[in-house]
Amino acid sequence: MLNKKKLIISFISLTLCSYTTTLRGQDLQKTSRISDSITSWISEGRNVNHSLENRVLFLKKASDAIKKEKNDSLKTKYLSRLSLAYFKLKNYKNFKKINKETLLLSIKIRDSIAQAESYWDMASYYEKVNRAPDSAYYYYSEAHKLYDNLKKISFSARMIYNMANVQADTRDYTGSEINAIKALEIQKTLKDDKRIYMCYNLLGINARRLKAYDRAIEYYNIALKYAEKLDDFEIEKNIILNNIGYAYFAKKDYVTASRYFKLISENKNLINIDPVGYSRALNNLGETFLKQKKMDSLPELFFNAENILINAQADYELGIVFPNIAEYYLTQKDTIKALHYAQKTYNSSKRNGEIDGILTALKILTHIDSKNATQHVANYIRLSDSLQLAERKSRNKFARIRFETDEFIAENQTLEKQKQLWIGIAVSLLLLAIALFIIIYQRVKNQKLKFLQKQQASNQEIFNLMLSQRKKIQEGRQIAQKRISEELHDGVLGKMLGARMLLTGLNKRNGETVIKERAKAISALRDIESEVRLISHELNYNSYQKINNFVVSIEELLIGLKKSSGIDYYFSYNQDIEWDELNGDIKINTYRMIQEGIQNSRKHAECTEVFVNFNIYNKKFVIAMGDNGKGFKFDKERKGIGMRNLQSRIKKLNGLLEIESALGKGTVITLTIPIPDNKEESSKSHLVSEQNKIYQTQA
Repeated sequence: MLNKKKLIISFISLTLCSYTTTLRGQDLQKTSRISDSITSWISEGRNVNHSLENRVLFLKKASDAIKKEKNDSLKTKYLSRLSLAYFKLKNYKNFKKINKETLLLSIKIRDSIAQAESYWDMASYYEKVNRAPDSAYYYYSEAHKLYDNLKKISFSARMIYNMANVQADTRDYTGSEINAIKALEIQKTLKDDKRIYMCYNLLGINARRLKAYDRAIEYYNIALKYAEKLDDFEIEKNIILNNIGYAYFAKKDYVTASRYFKLISENKNLINIDPVGYSRALNNLGETFLKQKKMDSLPELFFNAENILINAQADYELGIVFPNIAEYYLTQKDTIKALHYAQKTYNSSKRNGEIDGILTALKILTHIDSKNATQHVANYIRLSDSLQLAERKSRNKFARIRFETDEFIAENQTLEKQKQLWIGIAVSLLLLAIALFIIIYQRVKNQKLKFLQKQQASNQEIFNLMLSQRKKIQEGRQIAQKRISEELHDGVLGKMLGARMLLTGLNKRNGETVIKERAKAISALRDIESEVRLISHELNYNSYQKINNFVVSIEELLIGLKKSSGIDYYFSYNQDIEWDELNGDIKINTYRMIQEGIQNSRKHAECTEVFVNFNIYNKKFVIAMGDNGKGFKFDKERKGIGMRNLQSRIKKLNGLLEIESALGKGTVITLTIPIPDNKEESSKSHLVSEQNKIYQTQA
């Protein structure tokens, strides 16, 4: 019945475990499916092959699924990817909303990577969409701090480059150059050819704007060498050649500049892969011809550049082409068309927030629109002043952010140094404490060893003195026995022999009665002679026997027990073994352990007899001792001081202690002690077979 119940319980347990495991597996599969769906929807939302409506729909599905996600870490990662997807889709309203949510959640769960990515996305928004360079610089700076703390060197360098780019756009060319060089140094250690190319290109742009044209050309040529290592070399080559040409143009070396622009314009393949770059080269080439007053290809070059930009929907670039067309018509004294394109320049630049384009348009309008020239000049001065003020404010803000960043880095370095110092101090103190502990422990251990050695030496000396004393007693006994033997043999026996001879002589006399009496006397004397001879031989035999003082000591210990408590004893040992040849440590510790054992029997066992047995088996000294007392229930965990002493002594001898006891059945303690090699051989000759005689004493 019980077995059936156990089987039923086991079956139910297994069923529940299986069900729980199944549910857990189903939950994991469900989570995995949701995760795959979110990832898929975000990917589809970034797929340019879908319509705008479908892309928005996919991102909406992903957003709804993310809201149900309970794992904050996963949620943060999904939100970060969704935020970037909305940015690529140019859905800036949802981008800002999701980005803010990502930032708050990443700060809450201390996900520094997601936080840095959120700052990066926001910086890109302010740089490319909102046109707020100070905000862009701030967010790039915050992202840089986080990446720097995380030791993400590559991303940290990219943030520094982006900061340099923002500074270049706000005419902070010196600050931009400093950051570009910082980024370049890091990218060189990482051997990232594309980033190195970008840094050299930016350094060239800054040098050109600082009117260091030769240095700019040098930077551009180095950038060109790194660009040749890239897969999209054709596009990068177009950019660098354009920049080199423009550097020569700014240097007023129009012939060399036109050669570079013409080299780009001859590559018709660029119309498909880089229409904006190609149109810029055409516009720049037309501008060099305009400066050289070569009008044969004009204004067709400008119109071609305009058409390419319109087809590429690059409206922001038209503000660069229109001023050149206006300049061309001014040279042709066609003020109406010049005014038309100057106005288009103004409108396009204003629409795209290109202040440089607006200033260029106002400058042209001042020369063409004489009626409103004063107004145009005033607008030009006002806008120029406001631009300079904004640039100055931006530079001041950049400097403040840079100062705060440097201060933050310096503070981190100080904290790191302090941390290292405290760690060093803590480690030193710990090592010192360990060293002191080891020294003190070693000293205590040494003192303990010295004490044990002294105690052992004292015990050995006491035992040796005791054995020596007993040996002297035995020697005295032997001398006395020998002396008595000699006296009996030489004195009494001689006298008795003389008497016998005398009586023998008398026996020769006649007389029947005398003869009988004499015969009786002679017979009695003969008996005395035989008895004396027998005693003499026995005493003389015993005087030459070996007396084992170790065994005697044990026996006297048992006799003392008998006298003090009335407890009988049985002591058995192999008489043919030289027990005194055992190692001194073995003898003294065995003596003490037997002493401890019989004391325990006397105090606790309520016994009437004890026993001790000595023997040697397989090069091991085996001592068995016990009593017929009440016994006890042996508990390995709880041990009295007597038991600990036994264990301590047997451990010193590398021996084994075994205890057998049961209530009402007495106690047996077996000590097994290995005999050292130097004593094994001496004891070997004395080992006995099964037929050996065992000597037993009892009282």
